[in-house]
Amino acid sequence: MATYDPLRDLERFANSMFEPTRRGPREMPMDLYRDGDHYVLAADLPGIDPGSVDVDVDGQLLTIRAERTLPAGEGVKWITRERAAGSFLRQLSLGQGIDTENIAASYRHGVLSVTLPVSEKAKARKVEVRTSDDAPSLRVQEGEQSAVEA
Repeated sequence: MATYDPLRDLERFANSMFEPTRRGPREMPMDLYRDGDHYVLAADLPGIDPGSVDVDVDGQLLTIRAERTLPAGEGVKWITRERAAGSFLRQLSLGQGIDTENIAASYRHGVLSVTLPVSEKAKARKVEVRTSDDAPSLRVQEGEQSAVEA
């Protein structure tokens, strides 16, 4: 039979409240959806200075970087500090169907919006169906392969 150890319970509680300082890039939750002829990526970056947001495209790799710095006042005694300072990073591999030359980004109310236009080659298009009167006809001659006539 296990014995109750209040010190162990208190230690577990303290560890859950005060997690170790996280190193490396922070989370950047995002949504991605298609709206007509473009995709829209919306990434949450609350409390980020817009000047620290960097969006790069290198070939088919989209990289989003941002930095959050928190003010540190002289003589300030923190009671709690849950909003961590640090770097944010997210990388996405773009398909060949994205027009990388016309990607645009904006930042408003803590949300970074990146518009990814679909390239002309990847857009749906209508294929003309010809009638038998204007369609190419086949002519087969003895000893020759089939040839298409326009």
